[in-house]
Amino acid sequence: MTKDLTKLWTGGMRRLFAIQNRAARTALREAGLRASDAQALWLGAQAAAAQAATAPRTTAENPQPRPATGAPVRESRVGPRAAAWAAGTWQRAEHLPKGASRALAYGLYLPPDRPTAGMPVVVMLHGCKQTMDSFAEGTRMNLLADRHGFAVVYPEQSIQAHPHQCWHWYDARQPAGGGEAAAIVSLVDTLAEEHGFDRSRIYLAGLSAGAGLASLLAMRAPGRFAAVALHSGPAFGEARSGVAALDVMRRGLHHEPAALVDGELAGRTHPGMPALIVQGGNDAVVAPINAEQLTAQFLHLNGLADDDGVRQGVVSHEHDGDGYSVHDYLRDGASVVRLCRVDALDHAWSGGDDTVPFHSSSGPDASAMIWDFFETQRRAKPDDAFDGELAQGAG
Repeated sequence: MTKDLTKLWTGGMRRLFAIQNRAARTALREAGLRASDAQALWLGAQAAAAQAATAPRTTAENPQPRPATGAPVRESRVGPRAAAWAAGTWQRAEHLPKGASRALAYGLYLPPDRPTAGMPVVVMLHGCKQTMDSFAEGTRMNLLADRHGFAVVYPEQSIQAHPHQCWHWYDARQPAGGGEAAAIVSLVDTLAEEHGFDRSRIYLAGLSAGAGLASLLAMRAPGRFAAVALHSGPAFGEARSGVAALDVMRRGLHHEPAALVDGELAGRTHPGMPALIVQGGNDAVVAPINAEQLTAQFLHLNGLADDDGVRQGVVSHEHDGDGYSVHDYLRDGASVVRLCRVDALDHAWSGGDDTVPFHSSSGPDASAMIWDFFETQRRAKPDDAFDGELAQGAG
């Protein structure tokens, strides 16, 4: 009987400490503490809680409690999870676009000791079953932000909008993907005005469903973004429903990729959009053919390919790394479209923190690769004139 009560007490204490730790961790971030300080405090509290919860109580059968070390916190094999929050500030807030019925939650990471005026920005769109926190932890993009001096924005899909927090990349209607895209444009405009960010250097990256929404934004709001990175993303333009989206993810497009781009533009002028495409060769969720078709679509969008394929005279080159290959398509010596194939990667962020779901320690560091591509890109004339109905919908 005493052992049963002890077991019950220990389980209850573990649950209590877990609830307290989660609440404390959230409060620290919302209080605007430096992220590294908040993480250090949280890890210390977690270690103390584990020791207290696993230490036996003093009873008649056990008069002296034995020392207990508790289970160690699992850390990434490629870098400590605590470092993902880096040395800057993490701000959590909500943005309500004009005329919208639902606010868009987001996290904003600012590197330390740098003025925000003229600072470039990377907008990160998470995949299904992810949050702003897990995406920041898994990609470790904030570490690069500290090193290179750019801000990072993490919009977060509402669980009320989708039970798995997927973006509606396949449904461009205003209540779904079209409204989500418009909300992100509105958020970017608002943050750029508040902080004085460099509007010619606003970049967009996404994973899976986030990559799908990034493609929609690249097509419909090119005046806002200087370049896009699509990791494990579906090809664009064919899916119009959830069932069709699954078919594209598993089998690729049934129509010509370039024709779908032309159909989306419907005669509208597009300034082009430099694109980096990253795809795992063992991805069972988004078939690798999607990356090939996305490459064809962005070659067409940037005027590097026509109905017969890559235009004559376009320079391209491919080089192999350790378990991956990179193919560049160049204009005037600069990469405009880059395709990275990672042989053994499944549906996960390449070179990320493998303790976080949908991130893998194998493959090249996708975050570093993305910034390397973004850093050379500029939107010569940031303008919403290309953005048409989407810009109007964003308010």
